[in-house]
Amino acid sequence: MEQKSAFESFELEIGEDIKGLLKETSSWTYLLSIIGFIGIGLMVIAGVFLGAMMGTNTFGSSNPYDAMGFPMGYFGLIYVGMGLIYFFPVLYLFNFSRKMKNALSTTNKADFKSAFTNLKSHYKFMGIFAIVIISIYVLMFLGGMLFASTSF
Repeated sequence: MEQKSAFESFELEIGEDIKGLLKETSSWTYLLSIIGFIGIGLMVIAGVFLGAMMGTNTFGSSNPYDAMGFPMGYFGLIYVGMGLIYFFPVLYLFNFSRKMKNALSTTNKADFKSAFTNLKSHYKFMGIFAIVIISIYVLMFLGGMLFASTSF
């Protein structure tokens, strides 16, 4: 006969106080995700208009990036790209709040698990994104030091 350890047979019971906290958390994450979607929409719209405006040679011949061969219209693409990157963590947060509200109202274990899977994905994405940004900053700092040391 196979014996189960205490951890294998452990079931987490969620009391009314924890359900209340999870419901409040899902309401706040829902609000933050809606604000995030609005921000992403504004960022994409601003990127399109910025790219169109900067690409029409608004500055005349005084484009500071002409020497590098970098058209000003690409700044709009950068905004659109940032909006697309930020879409995924906001979507994960939205899905967490929606699934958590449904799980708490219907006591559906599948939605409860899916809600926490989305929350995990949100934090995983944000963690990887933070590591990438910090790495870019370190590379820029090292590149700046290398450039400064060779320019004398």
